[in-house]
Amino acid sequence: MEQKEKNGIIIGVDDKISYSKAFILGLQHVLAMDLYIAPIIIAGLLALSTENTAFFIQMCFLATGIATLIQTGFGIKLPVVQGPSYVPIGAIAAIGGKLGLGAIAGSLIPGAIIVALLGYPLKWFAKTVRKIIPPLVGGTVIIIVGIALMPIGLNNIFHAEGNITDNIFVAAVTASVLIICMLLGRRMHGIGTFFRLISVIIAIVAGTITASFLGTVDFSPVKDAAWFSMPTLFPFGPPVFDIGAIITIVFVYLIILIETTGTWFVVSTVTGKELDDKRLNRASVGEGLGCLTGALLGSTPMTGYSSNAGLLAITGVASRLAIMASGVILIGLGLIPKLSTLITCIPEPVINGIFGIVCVAIVTNGMKVIQPIMIDDRNMMVIGVPILLTIGTTLLPKEVLYSAPDWVNYLLSSGITVGALATVILNLIIPKGK
Repeated sequence: MEQKEKNGIIIGVDDKISYSKAFILGLQHVLAMDLYIAPIIIAGLLALSTENTAFFIQMCFLATGIATLIQTGFGIKLPVVQGPSYVPIGAIAAIGGKLGLGAIAGSLIPGAIIVALLGYPLKWFAKTVRKIIPPLVGGTVIIIVGIALMPIGLNNIFHAEGNITDNIFVAAVTASVLIICMLLGRRMHGIGTFFRLISVIIAIVAGTITASFLGTVDFSPVKDAAWFSMPTLFPFGPPVFDIGAIITIVFVYLIILIETTGTWFVVSTVTGKELDDKRLNRASVGEGLGCLTGALLGSTPMTGYSSNAGLLAITGVASRLAIMASGVILIGLGLIPKLSTLITCIPEPVINGIFGIVCVAIVTNGMKVIQPIMIDDRNMMVIGVPILLTIGTTLLPKEVLYSAPDWVNYLLSSGITVGALATVILNLIIPKGK
């Protein structure tokens, strides 16, 4: 109980809640996700037809739901929402463009199995994390995750359809309502706690109503979407196994593991639950099985979503049951295209107004991890230089990436990856003071 109060958690990881409450609390995690953005980008790069793009997004919803149930229910057993990773976008587009859509599934399957095997039976994953990711590194990686995600949310607001002034106003209203609900929950018991628990839903409703007054809400695509659609294995053709593509994706998976480990640190910090060896190895298995599910269903690799980890701190809800309800809802959205289309119609400035506050929550939770550590010159460099490199990577002109080798392109496509790698390496090579 003391740990829950210290972390601002209202509903703990293993607290029992009713199914109806789990549904409502899980729904706001689904509503706050931008999981359809990555597949839309990939579909555009692969020049998929409108029909195939819609089906691709549908499969991402379905795979996300299954992967979330696997990870939260049997893997890490913490409130972790899985979703399509942004890291492999360049690699998948390159492989699909050169070798065909079948080669995408063929390259994803072996890497997913390797990730799972690192957890069990090999049990190598936890040993590696323990050796190279102490609290100093873990806390810095959490801060890096938040900082790297901030420009993504802001750019999505600035470049969303419609007038930029209107977009900023809608995002500001959404974020303000979310902050007010959070503060009410902190300062007032009873009704204040209620507002905090469903703060994301309230913010989304307020933001969407504001956007509707400005004429930037369009639900017409829902009318044309089908009510029901069954998934199929390998919907874009049988897998094609190309050794070069497989090696590339295995490297990408390792980068994703570094990124998602940062998310697990966020969740651990927010919930107060220790990441012991058993939990870490199970998490690797859960990550691998989730990615395998995505490959089989024609989706993309799955990763723990940092934004949802930040929502735990905002709402004070860390219940596994709520997150598993999110997984069930996502599976339903994957089977009912009309509902998944409805979710995608929520204006981008609304989602990203929430996303910005989530990033703030992630950064501050990283600060909590490193707060007890003495910041001498060495630790200042271990913390500061990776943050600088993360921002530098985020601001790196895209034309620089076009002329770089593929493996450099994949690495520099994620500020989180660059920052996390830099933190690990600097902590290993800079001598510790006596």
